[in-house]
Amino acid sequence: MKKGFFLGLFLLSTVVYGQNDALFQTQWRHTIDQIVDFVSLPNDANDLADINRNIFWLEKEFAQRGFNTSVLPTSGAPLFFAALPQKQGLKTILLYMHFDGQGVDPAKWDQADPYQVVLKSPDREGWQERPFTDINDSIPSDWRLFGRSTSDDKGPIVALLNAFDLSVKRGVPLAYNIKVILDSEEEKSSAPLAQAVVTYKELLDADILVINDGPLHPSGAPTLIYGCRGITTMELTTYGPTLPQHSGHYGNFAPNPALSLAQLLASMKDERGRVLIPGYYDGISISDQVNQVLAAVPDRTEIIAKNLGFAQPDAVGSFYQQSLQYPSLNIRGMSAAWVGDQARTIVPATATAALDLRLVVESDGHRLKKLVKQHIEKQGFTLLDHVPTDQERARFPKIVTVTEGSVTDAFRTDLSLPFGQTLTAQMESWFGAPVVQIRTMGGTVPIAPFVNALQIPAYIVPLVNADNNQHSPNENITLGQVAYGIKFFERLLTTPNLVP
Repeated sequence: MKKGFFLGLFLLSTVVYGQNDALFQTQWRHTIDQIVDFVSLPNDANDLADINRNIFWLEKEFAQRGFNTSVLPTSGAPLFFAALPQKQGLKTILLYMHFDGQGVDPAKWDQADPYQVVLKSPDREGWQERPFTDINDSIPSDWRLFGRSTSDDKGPIVALLNAFDLSVKRGVPLAYNIKVILDSEEEKSSAPLAQAVVTYKELLDADILVINDGPLHPSGAPTLIYGCRGITTMELTTYGPTLPQHSGHYGNFAPNPALSLAQLLASMKDERGRVLIPGYYDGISISDQVNQVLAAVPDRTEIIAKNLGFAQPDAVGSFYQQSLQYPSLNIRGMSAAWVGDQARTIVPATATAALDLRLVVESDGHRLKKLVKQHIEKQGFTLLDHVPTDQERARFPKIVTVTEGSVTDAFRTDLSLPFGQTLTAQMESWFGAPVVQIRTMGGTVPIAPFVNALQIPAYIVPLVNADNNQHSPNENITLGQVAYGIKFFERLLTTPNLVP
């Protein structure tokens, strides 16, 4: 991993803040130790025992700080909820994060156990492992903690806990009622969340929802995000002979499902990546005012292309942020027969493509999937929801089995609402740098049910470095971003008049 790839302007203000404030410095150091402790609990979203052990940890830590806690049953793994005793006359902020994590393959990590946090400093060779005693007297902001969920989202959760501690030590009262909801299946798309929000609507009632997930803008500047794309999935399988056949005997005669699938997929988009399916982009209109906000984000097309390793981007939008305002149709995987050392001279029996459709507020996932299916039918295919029978194979020359995934909706908060404008101004004051405002984040946080059910404005405030390797081997968080998270939460919760 490249060191210091996205070092941010905010580091200067964070370092100065820590160095000139002994109380903050002590809390910062304690936060690092507590991240190590929390990360040591495996949190694979697919392992309920992992989830329960993490909930026990959360119950203990929040209760120690005076929170009332509840474990909220759902149709899947439970949610964790915590709230301080509510005070009359105060507005309420609801904070959302998640404590589950992606699974790990230890063989692909640069440490023996991804759940045992390793401290590293940058050097010419990449990263040098350090003992934690090296940060007793001073805390270098560019050093990093490596471990699963250090950034996504255990680091931010621990920063929140320590921000409460810091406000108590300073004797500064909280300016709001605080509620916290922590998801246990975010890495599994949070399927139970939509119904759970309806079930616990009264408990979750608040004036503002603040989501602390995902990374800062790659510039490293403070970032405020007003929405995120949703997602749904489809899987398409085409068919040739019932079993793979010798390509010498049956090539040019038995239909090749890989070719059929490739031609079908190619009919869906033009050579610059724009979806050709009629109606796919319907309802999307970007005003001049919105375009100004999009263009103000400090992205550079040539830098993104260079970092990702391609010469020319797709042309769905005129520039990166504009492209995120449209739904996508992405081929996320393809499979047919064998390749490489396993390649065989055969006509394959089947070919499969897995698609993900990223959604924006104007696009409905069910409608887009219907458009895709209508397009497939127009290409002469018969659509099935099952593996074709012998009778169906004999009857229909071109068959596609379509498997559909669930729909996670997009959400987007109006850019002009008072809280966003006030928070932007305050964050610029807190961190001494202009705030990058992003209308729509490219990824998906399964939070739309909160917005739809609770009918409250929602904002994403990322707290971790952009190059954190979330979901991947060697996930990490910089020590500077740990400090950034503490400072953000302390200021958010103690600054009056942020919530209108």
